[in-house]
Amino acid sequence: MVARKKIDLLEITQEIVNLNSKMRFAAIIDGKGNIREGIMKKGQTSLNSQKEEEHFCAQVAQRRAMRKEFDRSLGKVRYIHVEREKVSQLVLYTKRNIVFFTMEPETPMSTKIALITKIKKITADI
Repeated sequence: MVARKKIDLLEITQEIVNLNSKMRFAAIIDGKGNIREGIMKKGQTSLNSQKEEEHFCAQVAQRRAMRKEFDRSLGKVRYIHVEREKVSQLVLYTKRNIVFFTMEPETPMSTKIALITKIKKITADI
């Protein structure tokens, strides 16, 4: 039997928030919307309370399930990007989890696309 390498979600989320100075928060969410690991970048303050953050993550998981309805006709979702006045929110889907991260608003789209590509590589096995 081949031993599986233990995946350290804390290490992964730390790596994600350290990718760029504009990063604010990163989380790994399970299919039910529970935060498996989440990190606020040092020096940043949360724009949501913990209860609001948990509610938001639960909704992210619900939206994933709803979007799957269209996978056959439109293809799988690559990423979701929401630009708000106070924060940019991005969501990526892995095989079993959801990666949610936030950035400072008005970050150039080219920077975001480069980060999405890097994060997909970092999270490919989760």
